[in-house]
Amino acid sequence: MDIDLKSEFLKLLDKDIEFRYAVAGYLGISEILKKIDVLIEEQRKLWESQNKLREDLNKLIESQNKLWENQNKLWESSNKLWEEVKNLRKDFLRLDRNIRAVGARWGVMVESAFRNSLKGLLEKSFNIKVERWTSYDNEGLVYGYSSDVEVDVTIRDQELILIEVTSHTKKSDVSLFNRKAIFYEKKVGKKPSRLLLVTPYADDDAQELAKKLKIELYTNI
Repeated sequence: MDIDLKSEFLKLLDKDIEFRYAVAGYLGISEILKKIDVLIEEQRKLWESQNKLREDLNKLIESQNKLWENQNKLWESSNKLWEEVKNLRKDFLRLDRNIRAVGARWGVMVESAFRNSLKGLLEKSFNIKVERWTSYDNEGLVYGYSSDVEVDVTIRDQELILIEVTSHTKKSDVSLFNRKAIFYEKKVGKKPSRLLLVTPYADDDAQELAKKLKIELYTNI
C-alpha cells in the first residue's frame, strides 16, 4: 500500500466516525465498538454521579460537623447552667441555715424576755416568787441524752407549780414539759400540784395534748 494512502486511511479512521464504523463493519467489529462507546458514555455518567454523590457527602459531613459544634456549645451552656444552679442551691442552703440560726437565737431571746417579764409580773403584782430550777439528767429521761434540765418553779399557798414559757408551743413542747415535770418529781421527790404552760400561740394538736396531760395552757397573757 502506498505510504500516502496508508497515512490518509489512518487519519480517516481517527477523525471520521462513520468511516471508522464502516471499516469496522467490514472487519466484523462494528457492534463491539458501538457497545464500547455506550459503556464509555455510561461510565462517564457514572463518574459524574459519583462526583455529585461525593459533593453531597462532603456537604453532609460539613453539616454534621456544624451540628456537633452546636451540640458541644449546647452542652457547655448546659454545664454552665448546672454549675450556676448548684452554686445557687449552695447559697440558698447557706442563707437558710443563717435564717434558721437567727430565728433560733431570736426565739431564745424572745422566750427569755417573755419569761423575765412574766416572772417580774408575778413577783410584783401577785407576790409570787419564781425560781429557775436546774438539775443534770444523766439518764437522758428528758431529752434522750444526758443534759441539764431547766424549768421555772413557784410555790403559792402550799401549791408546787412548774411553769414553762415558749414563744410558740408545738405538740413536742408539751411532751417535753411533761417529761420535765416527771424528771422534777423524780429528783425532788415532790409531785407538782399544777403545770402551767404560757405561750402567745399554741398549735391545735399542742392544745389537745395539753388537755390529755392535764397541763394548763395560757395563751391570753
